[in-house]
Amino acid sequence: MGVMRMGYAHVRVTDMAEAKDHYATTMGLYETRSDVSADGNQRVFYKGWDEWDHHSVVLEEGGVGVVKYGWKVEYESDIDDIERKARDFGLTVERMSAGENPEIGDGIRFTTPSEHVFEVYHQATAIGTEVGTHNPDAFPRHLVGVGVPALDHSLITCEDPALMQSMLERVFGFYATERVQTSLDDDAHLIATWMTSNNQIHQLACLEGPQAKLHHFAFRLGDWNEVGRAADLMAMDDVPIDVGPTRHGITRGQTVYFFDPSGSRNEVFAGGYLAYRDRPVSVWTPEQLGKGIFYHARELNDRFTTVLT
Repeated sequence: MGVMRMGYAHVRVTDMAEAKDHYATTMGLYETRSDVSADGNQRVFYKGWDEWDHHSVVLEEGGVGVVKYGWKVEYESDIDDIERKARDFGLTVERMSAGENPEIGDGIRFTTPSEHVFEVYHQATAIGTEVGTHNPDAFPRHLVGVGVPALDHSLITCEDPALMQSMLERVFGFYATERVQTSLDDDAHLIATWMTSNNQIHQLACLEGPQAKLHHFAFRLGDWNEVGRAADLMAMDDVPIDVGPTRHGITRGQTVYFFDPSGSRNEVFAGGYLAYRDRPVSVWTPEQLGKGIFYHARELNDRFTTVLT
């Protein structure tokens, strides 16, 4: 199968105490490790209650923005296959050893055409979900805050979304589910693309913009009610909300966008349709982009298109 899912998002924060309050107390992530990086920066590792691998989010003190993404593959041999495809695409690939990332095995690392760092691995320490696998309950009895179950996806910006789409197709075996382009013509300029390797509506989206920037990373929720409850909890905790609760036209997902204390945008995301490789790609054109992003209001706010980290 190759890439199964985004395994982790590693992001920078300006104040670790504030960040921990946000991600642990408001979002309800579980801390699995705290240490100091080789650069001397404090790091904290988190997982959601329905994730079984050691971590899915890494916070590192010292600035803002994304440090790197980890992608988990199904088989050890997939690492060699992706390395070969990445080199054929013209990327410079380096090997990483088990332990370079705590609780993560051997793998490869490369910088994408968007100047984001991707790591590919197969082995991760499994510590189990909070409800276990033996006659499990539907959710943990004592959820904290929003109680997000898992990391879901991310949106990055890049100067050439078409090049990133090509890389994700040829190296990772991803396919596009939705696109924004200047017209319906086959040779239209690509503005944004939503991509996945499985039935998840998107694992990574790429939007035309500055290189190496993070627009947001998102956590999965179950339904509209959970999205609304999350917004209520954000109001209680004075979390700055960007937009929502609302629905996307693109992906049909239900959403709230908000900011962590460092100014990085988060999202909680529910719903969306199932993706299949033979499903026709949904194409949006610029005059309908407001409806595509925010289906109800049908217009974009300035923050959504300009605030990046």
